[in-house]
Amino acid sequence: MIKVGDTLPSATLMEYVEVEGNGCSIGPNPVDVTKASAGKTIALFALPGAFTPTCSAKHVPGYVQAFDEFKAAGVDEIWCVSVNDAFVMGAWARDQKTGAKVRMLGDGSAAFAQATGLTLDLTGKGMGLRSNRYSMLVKDGKVATLNIEAPGKFEVSDAATLLAQAKG
Repeated sequence: MIKVGDTLPSATLMEYVEVEGNGCSIGPNPVDVTKASAGKTIALFALPGAFTPTCSAKHVPGYVQAFDEFKAAGVDEIWCVSVNDAFVMGAWARDQKTGAKVRMLGDGSAAFAQATGLTLDLTGKGMGLRSNRYSMLVKDGKVATLNIEAPGKFEVSDAATLLAQAKG
């Protein structure tokens, strides 16, 4: 399992882009985790699934609302990672009004989740292999802080906890 001091795994996440620009075409675009995190401070949080109750009511909105505070604390980008395809993440981004505040990144085959060792088996609930709920502060591709939730909990991966660590 990934821990503080480790480098993020090499993986490609997918991001749905609504507006063409900066060499990005409309639709799903690959995001190379290693390249996208190089030289940046990233507030990364992961969760089991788009449109799920806790994720939609608390997790994503907290990061959207705290965007300006994260920027003031030196965070360059906020990433939300979930085991969903880019189309679902794009629809969820519209629903959550994340705009340019939170990058909604799909880990469709759970490759990133598996590489971090932070998976959650929800096969019994019809959801298959998912990401555990966690947050981390990433500096230049390395994990600076890591907050992993216990099963069914939402206590340490929230925006307020990670923001306090970013300010720390």
